[in-house]
Amino acid sequence: MATLLTQHLRDVGETYTEHLGMASGFGLRLVVTGCACLVHGIFPFLFERTGSNMVRRLHAEMVRKRADTLHQDWVI
Repeated sequence: MATLLTQHLRDVGETYTEHLGMASGFGLRLVVTGCACLVHGIFPFLFERTGSNMVRRLHAEMVRKRADTLHQDWVI
């Protein structure tokens, strides 16, 4: 189990605390966005683009973070 944890943290280039913060931040934003989507289902005129906008934003953030991590591996 410890190897799985340390391997993932190494892969993403984060300490445990950094990873906890990043994952929790993503999770919280997804929960809030999910609630907005549920409200949108009932009231289609509310939160029309909230879900798709947040998914795009989170994806871009994740891709950027991954690129930064990979770039750090290349620096000697």
